[in-house]
Amino acid sequence: MHRTDPRVRLVCGLAVTVPAALLTDSQAAWLALAFSLLLVKMARLNLVRVLNRLAVVNVFIAFLWLFLPFSLPGYPLWSIGPLNLTQEGVDLALLITVKSNAIVLSLMALLGTIPVQDLGPALQQLKMPDKLCHILLFTYRYIFVIHKEYVTMRQAMRARGFRPRTNRHTYRSYAWLVGMLLVRSWDRAERVGEAMRCRGFRGRFYSLARFDARTGDYAFLALCLLFSAFVVYLGFIRKGAL
Repeated sequence: MHRTDPRVRLVCGLAVTVPAALLTDSQAAWLALAFSLLLVKMARLNLVRVLNRLAVVNVFIAFLWLFLPFSLPGYPLWSIGPLNLTQEGVDLALLITVKSNAIVLSLMALLGTIPVQDLGPALQQLKMPDKLCHILLFTYRYIFVIHKEYVTMRQAMRARGFRPRTNRHTYRSYAWLVGMLLVRSWDRAERVGEAMRCRGFRGRFYSLARFDARTGDYAFLALCLLFSAFVVYLGFIRKGAL
């Protein structure tokens, strides 16, 4: 997986995740989850890291399970006062859970294994808009710089005796922190833009990276496209949705 052409992995990521996101059939969703696990196995990802990232995603999904099973009308499975746990609500919550995990696992295996220095050139060679490539690369590069600015300002606040509490002074201090972070980010963006223009930047990155798709890359692309076509058939065409 790590030696697969980045352009192929980008196309495969799009082909696998878009149909999975649109599925309304539970059987096809479980199939998508099984295929995503196969991709993770092929990518040889660290199991602990995979589980940690899935835990973050499923924390948000857990909130759906608190409300969705009780909000859809249908066959009641369990009742507590005016609230009815319905079969339709449980099925929908389970479908969203399966699809979300399948998409996250697929993206981790296909896109998460692409080095950042190869992501921009791969997107450009796929004829993606230059501005989109710039946004992705600059976001990855400078989000860590902005976080460092945030850590520095928090340390300065603690050095001045700031202790967060539930009072007006704390809220005002956090508002100033966010405001100063935005100001510093804007100032850094201006300086970086001026430095790039001084170095002759004309709106496009030129890379020395050259990607060469091999027979195995095309075979992997064909596998992902076949799976995507089968999921579309199973989830849409067979049900008459298309």
